[in-house]
Amino acid sequence: MLLKTVNAIITVLAGVGAALVLYWILNKLSELLPGHWEERLKPYAYILPAYLAITFYLIFPAVQTIVFSFKDSTSTSWVGTKNYTTLLGSHNFQETVFTTLLWMVVVPAVTVPAGLGIAVLADQLRPRAESLTKTVIFMPMAISMVGASTVWLFVYAFRPKGQPQVGVLNALADGVGGSPVALMQQSHFHLNSLLLMVMLVWAQAGFSMVLLSAAIKGVPSDTLEAARIDGASERQSFFQVVVPQIKGTIITVFVTTLITVMKVFDVVYVMTNGNFNTNVVGLEFFNQLFTNFDSGKAAAIVVLLMIAIIPVMAYQVRHYRAEEAS
Repeated sequence: MLLKTVNAIITVLAGVGAALVLYWILNKLSELLPGHWEERLKPYAYILPAYLAITFYLIFPAVQTIVFSFKDSTSTSWVGTKNYTTLLGSHNFQETVFTTLLWMVVVPAVTVPAGLGIAVLADQLRPRAESLTKTVIFMPMAISMVGASTVWLFVYAFRPKGQPQVGVLNALADGVGGSPVALMQQSHFHLNSLLLMVMLVWAQAGFSMVLLSAAIKGVPSDTLEAARIDGASERQSFFQVVVPQIKGTIITVFVTTLITVMKVFDVVYVMTNGNFNTNVVGLEFFNQLFTNFDSGKAAAIVVLLMIAIIPVMAYQVRHYRAEEAS
């Protein structure tokens, strides 16, 4: 353990040192240029490493993925749009897309109001109680999704009637004389998927709460006082004064949560492995690549996911620009 820690520290120091040396060299090269050229090109010299990193680690893999989506399972022969037509014509993939859309609708729509409500209630507490409450609610964000999913497996765990119930919900049902239910197998009305969403809302509510609480605290107190003087109730002051002023933060939290949901994988993988009609697009990509060893369909799924995310990102960029302009 000590050796691994030392190696990790050495690696971090080496990386930071290499970055400092690189920027020192770029600065010296910029200083060799004539005066006006130095002022023009020095900013580009400093952002050049970032652009190179984005090119090699983001743009190039994205282009390569698009190319692979038009090839066969071994990425050796061209098959045209066969991967897309096969996926989109598959009933199982259509069910997977529908389940993913359900996640996209439910989780952000619940997470943002939950975070906003918690932020408002926590702000009414005394400072010490407020800090403790927010720390406890934010704590799930410090746990990996795999760890959190494992914890929630014990909440939903099922054993046949007559055996000791390790699942919290089934233990409560058994304690009051009810029958235990295999919750993760209840695919009617996507109940099992909704239960999985509860876990993600539990994990994301703290993130939503922190950002929205900071935004609420940034609302000028004089506007609230003016609203109260005009006879507005607390509810009216909140919805007509506070909410409009934190609209930008609400949209940011909503979009961030939406993007998280669109690429959700680990929650479903750990808790159901996509069985019982709980599969999502992120998990389907994993199964195509590492279970079916079909890199063509896996790449096509990634391209479809990128196309779906583009409108969300475009809206987010427009929103940021509008916020800066105002």
